[in-house]
Amino acid sequence: MINAKLYVIAYNLHGEHKSFVIRAAAMDNAEAWHWASCDAGVGRIGRYGREKVKKISKPLAERYGITEVTWRQSN
Repeated sequence: MINAKLYVIAYNLHGEHKSFVIRAAAMDNAEAWHWASCDAGVGRIGRYGREKVKKISKPLAERYGITEVTWRQSN
C-alpha cells in the first residue's frame, strides 16, 4: 500500500453524525458506503488483505439507517 492515501468518510447513523479516517489505495462512492457500513457495525472487514468480502451496497446500508455518506481526501 505504498500509494495509499488518507480519506475522511462522514455519514449519519439513525440521524447521528459520525466520521472517521481510513487509509486506502483508492476511494469511490461504493467503497465509502461499504466502509461507513463497517464503521457502523453492519459490514464485515476481512481478516486478511487477500480475503474477499462481499461489499455492502447503498440500498442495504440505508435499510440499516445509514444515510448521507460523503468522502474526501484528507489534507
